[in-house]
Amino acid sequence: MIELRELTKRYEDKTAVDSLSFAIRPGQVTGFLGPNGAGKSTTMRLILGLDRPTGGQVLVDGRSYAQLPAPLTHIGSLLEASAAQGGRTARDHLLWLARSNRIPDRRVDQVLAAVGLQDVARKRSGGFSLGMGQRLGIAAALLGDPPVLMFDEPVNGLDPEGILWIRNLMKGLAAEGRTVFVSSHLMSEMALTADHLVVIGRGRLLADVPMEEFIDRNARSYVRIRTPQPQALLDALDSRGITAVRAPDGSWEVEGSDPAAIAALAGAGGVVLEELSPQRASLEEAFMRMTADAVEYHADATPNGVRPAADRTGSATTTTGATS
Repeated sequence: MIELRELTKRYEDKTAVDSLSFAIRPGQVTGFLGPNGAGKSTTMRLILGLDRPTGGQVLVDGRSYAQLPAPLTHIGSLLEASAAQGGRTARDHLLWLARSNRIPDRRVDQVLAAVGLQDVARKRSGGFSLGMGQRLGIAAALLGDPPVLMFDEPVNGLDPEGILWIRNLMKGLAAEGRTVFVSSHLMSEMALTADHLVVIGRGRLLADVPMEEFIDRNARSYVRIRTPQPQALLDALDSRGITAVRAPDGSWEVEGSDPAAIAALAGAGGVVLEELSPQRASLEEAFMRMTADAVEYHADATPNGVRPAADRTGSATTTTGATS
């Protein structure tokens, strides 16, 4: 388990991590979400002792990272796929990690096979593709067979087969009772992988809840209805105090009502239904709603991110050449 207790990190006048307190528990995949600049990478670095906290503490199975003997046997991590020294072969990279943590040499070949790199084990990692580098980083995380694993953007650079593989790997590790903590910007992938979510914004904790609860709390869900008899539908719903709102595509939307109850009302009123379907918001929609006030970097929505000169100066101008 990983525990954060009032964890804080300041860089001069900027607070990157602001009194974070939460626990990452075994037996589930915990997703770590937040907008760019939210403090996710800093938090992960603090967990691994790569940065010194300004205040508070973080514990891995009850101890700080610096207190762990042979730390790779306690927590494995993937933060940067490019962390391997490019002049070393994949096998040599893992071999020095293993020997520095008193891990048997035979484990190196086991993890290389587990991530599908056995055929390139003796090739220099500097020539690896991004996806191969990710696999090597995952092999390093698995090297000590640790009970706690932490991954930052683990599917970056992987092909569809690789994405499915890492998804199943993380779920399998959690099913074994391990603690799995994963950060990603791919909401669709996180929705398929994570059981629990920790969300931060501007360094502060915004949510620490199960996936389903997060979506239910922060997204709109409704029932979509299509019918050739809209007035009869509205009358039937109104008889029970149910309000339907017309959608731009011609369908009707009802919030806070059960599809079965709507079907029963329609049937009793002789209303023909062409569609009656519950619509549940995605993780992406829920995330955007939750973090709307915590986004630090906003992109310009104008084409190419550049406003016309008239918008910038108050009058239209003609320019030539390039500006910097």
